[in-house]
Amino acid sequence: MRLAGSSVRVPRSPVMLRRLLVLAALAATPALANDTLLVGNKSGDTVWALSTTTGLRLAEFDSGDAPHEVVVSPDRSLAVVGNYGSDEPGNTLTVINWTLRDISRTVQLGANTRPHGLRFLPGSHRVAATTEGSDRVLVVDLGTGRIEQEIDVGAGKPHMLALSPAGETAWVTKVEAGTVAVVDLAQGRKVAEVATGAGAEGIAVTPDGREVWVSNRADDSISVIDAARREVVATLPSPGFPIRVAMMPDGSHALVTNARSAELAVFDVAARREVARIALAEAGREYRETMLGRAALPIGALVDPDGRRAYVAVSGADEIAVIDTADWRVVERWKTGAEPDALAFIPAQGVPDDLPEVD
Repeated sequence: MRLAGSSVRVPRSPVMLRRLLVLAALAATPALANDTLLVGNKSGDTVWALSTTTGLRLAEFDSGDAPHEVVVSPDRSLAVVGNYGSDEPGNTLTVINWTLRDISRTVQLGANTRPHGLRFLPGSHRVAATTEGSDRVLVVDLGTGRIEQEIDVGAGKPHMLALSPAGETAWVTKVEAGTVAVVDLAQGRKVAEVATGAGAEGIAVTPDGREVWVSNRADDSISVIDAARREVVATLPSPGFPIRVAMMPDGSHALVTNARSAELAVFDVAARREVARIALAEAGREYRETMLGRAALPIGALVDPDGRRAYVAVSGADEIAVIDTADWRVVERWKTGAEPDALAFIPAQGVPDDLPEVD
């Protein structure tokens, strides 16, 4: 880990020494105790920690090649990064011990390449992950680094993953198949597959677990799945290559990033209709080369736990667009590393008395 403004790395060391080093680092950088936004930079092979108060970089972690997703454990002590790979397929997960602000381990996935969608199982340090190269969902124990389950979901590029509130069911988008695979994690098998639309990619489950919202990027549509019946009950237009879906914490709205039109669409969940659309590109600005050409290319989206702000990774601009959800407007833009995408939120927390042993 590199602290912002310093070339000093926290070394591997016994737990007591590491506690002293962490406390010293926190004392030198008080903002690390604030709420933090983690940003995975795909072309930078890094994860940045940004202060949600100032937008400034507080720390930087080296990941593997092309980190595509990052998620935080329920107890906020760990973050895990899926290293998708660029020219060569990636097959590792990088585990960040957030308490120690350090990399604790790299999990090897073997033949399970191109890890992408990630979600922590409730109340645990176990993570479910899609692997496009092996058409599977894995369940991995990050404490031991061991793969506990390898669940085949069939061909079709399993990409993003969302969990039911209790964590017993995984919903997996399959981009090339235009479907969502339904996986029973207790049984360790796929139990259903729901056709949604061409390019099914983004996915989110409502907080009550009743609905699953899926963005079909090639169809410019959103599919609403009834979770109990496992069938599509509504299809909503979302022009502009809808690529991700994020839910408000109270379930009132679904936020959809439209990559080609560089807009964030806001849907009223109960009414199942679009109620706002926010432009994320800036006129006259130069953007980096992306999969859609030189473009703003917004991808990852996240809402903070109190629902007051949303964050969108604008990959072609190397920045985060910060959106006030009271009036749905961009209020700030924060610098990131190269090609940001993955986003995760860590509420403020102190350093506990009993720090875990790290291999």
